[in-house]
Order: sequence, then C-alpha cells, then structure tokens
Amino acid sequence: MRAVLTRVKSASVEIGGELVGKIGQGFLILLGVGPEDDEKTCRYLAEKALGLRIFEDENEKMNLGLADVGGEVLVVSQFTLFGNCRKGRRPSFTDAANPELGNKLYEQFLKDCADLGFPPQHGEFGADMQVSSVNDGPVTLILDTKQLMETPRR
Repeated sequence: MRAVLTRVKSASVEIGGELVGKIGQGFLILLGVGPEDDEKTCRYLAEKALGLRIFEDENEKMNLGLADVGGEVLVVSQFTLFGNCRKGRRPSFTDAANPELGNKLYEQFLKDCADLGFPPQHGEFGADMQVSSVNDGPVTLILDTKQLMETPRR
C-alpha cells in the first residue's frame, strides 16, 4: 500500500458537487492499494500513519500525535499512486490492485482507522472526486508499506 499523508488545517472531498467528507485539523490520506496488499498490510499502515507524531508542541518540535491535538482523518482512494511513469508520457496503472481488491482493502483501511479511534471521513472508491486541503506547514509524507515493512536498517 502507498499513502501520501498531509498534515492539514482542513480538508474536504466532493463528488458531483456534493460535499461527502470534511475535517478540520488532522491528516488527509491519499491511499493506493497494490496487488500484493492484504488485511495485515492495511492494519500496519493504519497504525503507522495514525501514530505519527508530526504536530508541533509548545517548543515548535514535531512531537505531538493526532490524538494529542484532537485531530481528524480524511481518506481518499487514489490508485494513481501506483502509476508507472518509466516509459513514454502516459502513466501505466497495471501496478495497482484490481478494483475488487482495491475497494475491499480501502474499506478495510477505513475500518482499521475507526478501530484505532479515528473514524475517518472519506471519499468513494472509484468516484471522480474533487479534493481540497489547506496544508499545514506544509508537512507531507510518503508511506510505502513495501519499504516500511522491510527489516529495519541499522
């Protein structure tokens, strides 16, 4: 799985001009699912993402987590995170999970977020969505479970 996680002051998602998800301070998570991902990968990524301490404390150090600041979560499916741009000018998306698996694991990720105490606002899998955000910092991180779950380097 791949996620682009942005610390935001606010974020929202619309589908067909209708607001379907909106948060204040927290994380906007763009989530992509790969063909080798499973429920274990979902849980790992949810724990990792929601546990990050990237909010500033009173000393302006990134030391506070989502719970410390009363933050919220907005999750948007984004298969294009698995786009391959190596050849030509048009990306290939064959590295992304098929829609059935992608939707299943997107829903699982939403459930895992809720189980971890952060019921997410969210978009709709496969929909044409308009996402807005007011980035905070800006602070944006790329999380790739293939890299994160490898044996840590010493």
